[in-house]
Amino acid sequence: MTTESDLLLGEFSRTLDERYRIGLPSELVETLVAQGQEVVLAKERAGCLSLWNAVVWKPRIDAAVDVLRSKLAAGVLAQRVDQVQGVGRLLSTRHRTISLAGRGRVVVPDGFREFLGVDPGGDLLVVGAAVCIELWNPNSWSDFITNEMPDFRRQIDELTV
Repeated sequence: MTTESDLLLGEFSRTLDERYRIGLPSELVETLVAQGQEVVLAKERAGCLSLWNAVVWKPRIDAAVDVLRSKLAAGVLAQRVDQVQGVGRLLSTRHRTISLAGRGRVVVPDGFREFLGVDPGGDLLVVGAAVCIELWNPNSWSDFITNEMPDFRRQIDELTV
């Protein structure tokens, strides 16, 4: 069960250095690694990468793989090979286990850099998304928050019913 103190919350400005490193806020890092030091970097939406604790991420990805595997074994997807390949490609390239360096630094690996769309020396936002940490291209964040903010009250109401 997650408590309020376990939630990853806050918005922080950072700069991607020349080695594609980002220093994460210590208060977010402490909560992120509370369940273990291994973290997973995931492509979530264009201009956004998410950092998950591997203990939290693994059941999510395992569940997706298990559903796909069971439907393939049952022959349910025999006529949908193109869709299965598409999902397989995304499962293969969507996430990567990475290490946190000293002082909570993360190196954004190849393949993820382009997805994030921030050049070395460029600004980005580190956002606590309650259950994970998100790294946002500022333009993508602005578009996202502009679209989502009008529904914020409804979303809160739905979660608290």
